[in-house]
Amino acid sequence: MVLLPAAQATSRQAASSVLRPATAAASQQSRAVHDLVIKRRTGQPIIRAGPYGGGRSSVSGHVATVFGCTGFLGRYVVNRLAQKGTQVIVPYRDEDEKRHLKVMGDLGQIVPLEWDIRSDEQIEECLRHSDVVFNLTGRNYETKNFSFNDVHVSGAQRIAGVADACGVSRLIHVSHLNADKNSPSAFLRTKAEGEEAVNRVFEGATIVRPGSLYGHEDRFLNQMASWPITWHANHGRTKLRPVHSLDVAQALEVIMDAENTSIGQTFSLAGPKTYTVSELLNLVQSLTFRKLVRPSLNIPKAVLMLAAKAGDKVWWPMLSPDEVTRRYIDDYPDAPGTKTFADLAIEPDTVEEVAITYLRRYRSQLHFERPIETGGARLKGGKQPYRVVD
Repeated sequence: MVLLPAAQATSRQAASSVLRPATAAASQQSRAVHDLVIKRRTGQPIIRAGPYGGGRSSVSGHVATVFGCTGFLGRYVVNRLAQKGTQVIVPYRDEDEKRHLKVMGDLGQIVPLEWDIRSDEQIEECLRHSDVVFNLTGRNYETKNFSFNDVHVSGAQRIAGVADACGVSRLIHVSHLNADKNSPSAFLRTKAEGEEAVNRVFEGATIVRPGSLYGHEDRFLNQMASWPITWHANHGRTKLRPVHSLDVAQALEVIMDAENTSIGQTFSLAGPKTYTVSELLNLVQSLTFRKLVRPSLNIPKAVLMLAAKAGDKVWWPMLSPDEVTRRYIDDYPDAPGTKTFADLAIEPDTVEEVAITYLRRYRSQLHFERPIETGGARLKGGKQPYRVVD
């Protein structure tokens, strides 16, 4: 212990008493300007507190309900919201589906509630305390319990109607880039009908249309690596604009706070590049060192549809008949009047930049750690997009 002279100690105490009010005043000023948001629809104040930039013990002031949180995109949205300090309501159907979400936030920040898409009472219980509602519910295939219309149209309209009746400030509804009422795909037709149903019952809803999503648990790159034969359709000419699931999750987080620019708007969130299925198969092949591409192989649509229907009736639908129809549909360009990643100041990833993260597990032990080089890579002319470094 070091003892200070009486005069020096007195001067230090005086300096401390002078600095203390100034520090408190500065803290109050920073919260007064930057941390207060008044919700346009309800006038409810949203006050942020705690560490800036999110993290443990931070509070964004928002309470958000994420329907469809147990799906592929939902877990990334919950993670980003929880990191920011948002209290997240996670509706679930099966007990085991929501366990991995509980650890994404601080104590009491992730609140699981059981729900059914056909129950207005359970939907109201899930969103009655929320100022933001995300609807990420969707199905890639129909089952005996839920059709495309049940989930994409009736379910979406029910969620929007209950949200409007409960005075929810923001509704962010996730559709699909190719949503079209005249599409040959029932999945895409009902996505378009769901958008109209949501807009009818909830004024100012934000519509988000992502392209084909890829990531750790996707049905895109993983399926190309494990079941490439199901992609040998349309001679590999179908054009796709895949988008990273993490980029879409980030966009949804930004949209939640961008009230002045996103209320009542539609966002087309497609990847920055367009690929043919053949180019994507070449990419997967070059990263996994597995023979996936057979240029002469093309499965007729009728044969692929017959196999999909048989699998749909007999066993788990690895490939549904409607997915076969979508194998022949090119991804649409951004619809006129819709916003994109650029309006959110987000630069989305290209597939070749991050695909190795999700495809390395398909390599054999001989090639698992083999490095790659991506500089100057091209996908034109069927060339491999990566050069292996020996």
